[in-house]
Amino acid sequence: MTTVIVAVFIVGYACIALEAGLKINKAAVALLMCVACWTLYMADCLPYVSQFHAADFAAFLGSAADGSMLAQARQFVSESVLLEHLGDTCEIIVFLLGAMTIVEVVDSNGGFNFVRDKLRTTSKRKLLWRITFMTFFLSAVLDNMTTSIVMIMVLRKLVAERQDRLLYASLIILAANAGGAFSPIGDVTTIMLWIKGNITTVGVITELIVPSLVSVAIPALLFQTKLRGSLTPVAEAEESVRLDLSQGQRTAVFWVGVGGLVFVPIFRFLSGLPPFMGILLVLAVLWTMTEIFYRSLPGVEESAGQRVSRLLSRIDLSTILFFLGILMTVSTLQEIGVLSAFGAWIDEASDHNAYLVTGLIGVVSAIVDNVPLVAGCMGMYDIAPAAAALADPSLANFVQDGIFWQLLAYCAGVGGSMLIIGSAAGVVVMGLEKISFGWYLRHITWIAFIGYVAGIGAYWVVRALLF
Repeated sequence: MTTVIVAVFIVGYACIALEAGLKINKAAVALLMCVACWTLYMADCLPYVSQFHAADFAAFLGSAADGSMLAQARQFVSESVLLEHLGDTCEIIVFLLGAMTIVEVVDSNGGFNFVRDKLRTTSKRKLLWRITFMTFFLSAVLDNMTTSIVMIMVLRKLVAERQDRLLYASLIILAANAGGAFSPIGDVTTIMLWIKGNITTVGVITELIVPSLVSVAIPALLFQTKLRGSLTPVAEAEESVRLDLSQGQRTAVFWVGVGGLVFVPIFRFLSGLPPFMGILLVLAVLWTMTEIFYRSLPGVEESAGQRVSRLLSRIDLSTILFFLGILMTVSTLQEIGVLSAFGAWIDEASDHNAYLVTGLIGVVSAIVDNVPLVAGCMGMYDIAPAAAALADPSLANFVQDGIFWQLLAYCAGVGGSMLIIGSAAGVVVMGLEKISFGWYLRHITWIAFIGYVAGIGAYWVVRALLF
């Protein structure tokens, strides 16, 4: 059954890659692939449950009603395994919905106009570097997904030509993923490693900021050759919105929206609640504030188009459903042990070379979600005590802030840029700018790969100089 599930994944993935030619929405394919993989898994789930959930299944059998072992295994999967994966996926989806709504509210009320004014230039190349560095450092404070949404909204106010905007949007993906890789709160995978103690704040920032910068600076230099001349200004009719709020109210909307996004990781630290709860808090405060603003305006019915209840209809649900299908499909691969087996094979084939292992994991993270990949690696290896590493040099890579953990943070974050569906930032930009998988594969993948490898080389140099 494992072979059949993997085959379905490969076929479905190929259909997503060929979306432009097949003319079938990628969300439909992702959902179909998800249901097919889980249906096949349920058809013969007993061996997988017995192997990967032995203790939990044994406890379940002690409290379950009588029935065949297969029937009880299916019940266990439905009540425990499937719901757990759905919960993890919904955390991301709810966060994405909240972040997209917040940014849409800020944008519709003119909140990003001053950011546009700060970035505005007539030179395509100057804009390239301004967007690169702003996205890179903003992603280290926010998460890469939210940063991508914000920067795409600003980009729409600056670049009118479609082909130019595709290049800038692709660079936003690269810069957002690179910026998230050197910050403990910039990416889901770095958050996972940071919370468990595999990396420290000081360690990951000091040793990964240079490789992360290199991984985006080199692609930016290559992009520069494709961008010449002056920008075509965005037509006034395209960029203008009816702004019913006063300047002070628009400024308040901006700071509550964007400042709230910055506050999300702080809220997570203070409350212990997952990030999606923080994003819901920010959305609720922003929604309440805008309702109060519009309630006091004359002719409020005419202003209803900018209220949150109306803006919700603008959210791209096809992207949300695509994300749901992809993540739930990958969870099937995790449940049948394909991801962990692949990781073990890579480790054995590379003779435990940390650079090669993590480098290959980064390439794979462009195909499947990097969260289960990193989770699998964290499950395969323990954090080695410093004393044990002195006695056994082979464990030195696995101490806190060791080469393996830091490279894992870098490779899992930056490696996802090689395919547009390899990261949350890529999926968001794909939906917002309607970038096809095939276009990105032809024009951007090789550039992202060069930056990725260069960053690994830069990390080797940094380690050689520091140690």
